Amino acid sequence: MEGLLIHAVVRELAGQLPLRSLGWVFPDDGTAALLLERVGNLVLRYRPPNPILTVEPGRLGVDSLSGQRAAAHPGGEARTPFQRLLEARCKGRLVGLQQVKLDRVVLLEFEGEKGFVDVAPARLVFELTGRNANLMVCDLGGQILGIDRPVTPAINRFRELRPGLPYTPPPPYQKLDPRTLNPEALTPFVGQTFAQLLKHLDGVGKALGAELVRRAQLSPQTVLTTGHLPLIHRVIHSLVEEPQGRTPLSAALWASWEREEAEALRKPLREALLRQIKTLQARLQDYQRALERLEEAERLRGWGDLLMAYGPQIPPGMVAQLQDFSGQPVEIPLEKGLSPIQNARKFYERAKRLEANAEKALGLFPQTEAQIGALEAELKRVEGLSRDELRTENRKLREKGPQTGLRFKSPGGFEVWVGRSSKENDLLTRMAHSEDLWFHAQGLPGSHVILRTQGQPAALPDLLYAAQLAAYYSRARGEKSVPVDYTAKKHVRRPRKAAPGQVLYTQGKTLFVDAEPSEG
Repeated sequence: MEGLLIHAVVRELAGQLPLRSLGWVFPDDGTAALLLERVGNLVLRYRPPNPILTVEPGRLGVDSLSGQRAAAHPGGEARTPFQRLLEARCKGRLVGLQQVKLDRVVLLEFEGEKGFVDVAPARLVFELTGRNANLMVCDLGGQILGIDRPVTPAINRFRELRPGLPYTPPPPYQKLDPRTLNPEALTPFVGQTFAQLLKHLDGVGKALGAELVRRAQLSPQTVLTTGHLPLIHRVIHSLVEEPQGRTPLSAALWASWEREEAEALRKPLREALLRQIKTLQARLQDYQRALERLEEAERLRGWGDLLMAYGPQIPPGMVAQLQDFSGQPVEIPLEKGLSPIQNARKFYERAKRLEANAEKALGLFPQTEAQIGALEAELKRVEGLSRDELRTENRKLREKGPQTGLRFKSPGGFEVWVGRSSKENDLLTRMAHSEDLWFHAQGLPGSHVILRTQGQPAALPDLLYAAQLAAYYSRARGEKSVPVDYTAKKHVRRPRKAAPGQVLYTQGKTLFVDAEPSEG
């Protein structure tokens, strides 16, 4: 953002100071909006490479960026540690607003606030310097209290910016100030091109230089004469008074920001859909493996048939050396301590489980593929949404609650949450209602599973469904008859200094389930 455009914003507000602040709103992690009484929103877009300072008009206490009241802005909370510091330290009336020369540096001074805990006055330094854009909170003595992007000597050999150091402004420079320029100051540029003059004007960059060329109706390569000077003086004065008149700069910057904001809004929607697709694709792989094990089931059943047929003739040992019904030699491993008939029964049981898993997988395949197709279609729709539509979708997503962990529906319609890491386990358990039911595979590392009953009675199919998820998403995956403990969430607590996901629980009950993927 060029110096004269910044000057226009500062000039507009400086004459109205002091202005009462109604608080901060943070549309994303690179934007802060100060809600000002009688004015609207002073927007500070401080993330490189296109920083912006602008006033967005709006009704009292309304954030025009989202159309929501500031007090109930669904996405306006501080998102980063720096934003939380900014919100805490820059309070009270806005009593000072100053631009350093026509440089791209603006100082905002806050009065502070008296209260149960007093907030001292503070100065907010906004550097709108393209790819080096930055925002920092300082005390009135100039010491940096917090900064969005610390600057180390490895980044900038001329100055260092980090908390605890005094603020050092950018290096000084000498250019013509278009606000105080008189025709005589232009005389040294007679005989030079218009483009050379533009390079020496403070606060005028590429876009505003093009606007000056357009207003003067001269070519940048025009060699200036004394006859050009009155015209050039007039258009420079008009640019100072109305820099945004017809320049495309502001629109281009806002378009760039809108694209960045749209992408920031699109990202969580995209990631949520991709996570669901990835989960369903993993299920398809499980189903495929279950189908591939049909051959193993056939072999186990064949072994059982041979053991039942030749059982009395098989000598004791760990391997039975037999011939199958076609006369081919077969080696059958036997479990120690069991008779051939008992081994045969175990082979039949294993074959039966594998066949049941394959039958279930065969039924779930088309359903899961259809779900993946629907999610991919939704992903394609999300990629084509406008910024306003994305805001609506994100608001709906927030109203549903944080999409942390996996989400399922039990047979009775209860929502089921499944953590995928120690941090998610900890978060989901803390988010759960005190009367929700908490499940975990007994004595094994695994997911915390929450059955969202909120105190309503859960039928046995719902309990078994949640228990099966807890078994499946544990180290017992694939095993049979896995013990899973469950209790009300109010009986689960995290000991002091325990790592995330480590809990103690009481009044638990135990269900025994197979650690297989649940339907749905």
